[in-house]
Amino acid sequence: MKLRYERKYLVPNHKLNDLRLALRPFMRPDIHAGLKEGYPNYTVRSIYFDNTHRNAVIDKLEGLRDRKKLRIRGYDKLKEDSLVFTEIKKKISDRIFKNRAPFLYRNIKRVLQTGEYEPFLLKNTEKNRNDASRFLYNLKRFHMEPVNLIVYRREPYHGIFNSDTRITFDKDIRSRIYPQITELYDDVDFVYPWAGHFIMEIKYYESPMPSWAKSVVWEFDLKAEALSKYVEGFRCHPLAY
Repeated sequence: MKLRYERKYLVPNHKLNDLRLALRPFMRPDIHAGLKEGYPNYTVRSIYFDNTHRNAVIDKLEGLRDRKKLRIRGYDKLKEDSLVFTEIKKKISDRIFKNRAPFLYRNIKRVLQTGEYEPFLLKNTEKNRNDASRFLYNLKRFHMEPVNLIVYRREPYHGIFNSDTRITFDKDIRSRIYPQITELYDDVDFVYPWAGHFIMEIKYYESPMPSWAKSVVWEFDLKAEALSKYVEGFRCHPLAY
């Protein structure tokens, strides 16, 4: 099991260009992201699941060190061959691990309704079968339902000296609660939990954090925070309770 460390920082939008300049000697654009306005960018779309008691929200607010979230994740705009992933994101102490399995978006509603996944699973490997099975087991076992659609623009970079180090700027973070699975690519009726801010994430596998990343965090007087797009997107919504 390969676990990664993840640090999140809430940053005012006006600091974005200065952060880019400070980090430029240490990172390169993610080659898998298309360029927009000269910077790597793509849109991340996730539908998060929770049970009727909203235990994922409660676990986060109570500060449990070990917890998990279920979501369906897709990217950019809807196309005929749009790919989505079933994901379980686990937090184990201060490290992160994911179980992830790929499907075509046009099949995902049937997979979730019937629990039949092998005919629709892309890259039918043992790992993907196990990850898909684990997701569907948790979905049914804990009677989970779609609760929050989170959408944002991600600007991703990799470390030059260590490509396992990743820095992302998540911008225009927005939330819509109680979506249908068929609404993953909708762009209406959003609220903004952190208006005027973006989230910088530093992700790395070898502890401690790289010294150059520490220096930039110190220079900009940033404070690591336990930020959850799912929880804050739910709590800030007037229809949440």
